[in-house]
Amino acid sequence: MSGLADNTTDQAMFLDPAIRDWVLFPITVIMVLVGVFRHQLTILMTGEPPKPELKDIRQGKALMRGQLLAQNNSYIPTPAFIERKKYLCQAYEDGVYLKNKASKEQSAANLMADPKNMEVMMDGMKKQMMGIVPQTLIMGWIQFFFSGFILIKLPFPLGVRFKQMLQSGIMTPNMDVKWVSSLSWYFINLFGLRGVFSLILGGENSADGTRDMTAMSTMGAMGQQPGQPQDFNKQFLGMKDSLSIIYHEWDLDNIEQRVLVKYGKQARVFKSSRK
Repeated sequence: MSGLADNTTDQAMFLDPAIRDWVLFPITVIMVLVGVFRHQLTILMTGEPPKPELKDIRQGKALMRGQLLAQNNSYIPTPAFIERKKYLCQAYEDGVYLKNKASKEQSAANLMADPKNMEVMMDGMKKQMMGIVPQTLIMGWIQFFFSGFILIKLPFPLGVRFKQMLQSGIMTPNMDVKWVSSLSWYFINLFGLRGVFSLILGGENSADGTRDMTAMSTMGAMGQQPGQPQDFNKQFLGMKDSLSIIYHEWDLDNIEQRVLVKYGKQARVFKSSRK
């Protein structure tokens, strides 16, 4: 790289073509190959996923029913919402939808003692390790061999806020935002190869690293460790509390008056009613 122009003009930087052939393309190709290898290795280690039982599906659908009612409560009249809320809250409290009603008060330790739950937990830990280890190795490889490399220039202008995202690992405050560093190119591939993996391996693949990151963040927000069996009784009680505090207001309540007010017809209606 050579030849930085004056700050008042556009920056002119010249990249060695060898950087494209020996750094830019290899990072992308290696990430694709590692994703395919990770997918095949995950299938080999975990095997076919166990088919869920009917009671397990019933638990999940019952919890989803409460979530849908909480999200879309304004689409139904108030009496209908009150009846649905009353029924679901009572069912959640009584444990109607639980897989095993006798073990309603079982602790997390008892849940983990179940062989099926232990198998699910071990599969989750395997998938988690298969996602963490390859990405950590690739990031370390890039930081060790290609630290401080500039790989590519984007063909469109960007704002200054993108500088930290596109030039990670390079402390140059005056460099144009369109230049991309090696570490940032890794993250662009990490989030941008999802469509390539879906095309090669299908939609339900284990090569997408962002899916594991999203699942881990979701479990962390729920206070649940990755691979840990779900305590549906606790989730049902939490959903019952959420439904109990909802203030319901039907979207179509007094819709006639609101439409008339919106289009300026309310005063004319009042005059006609007085006659």
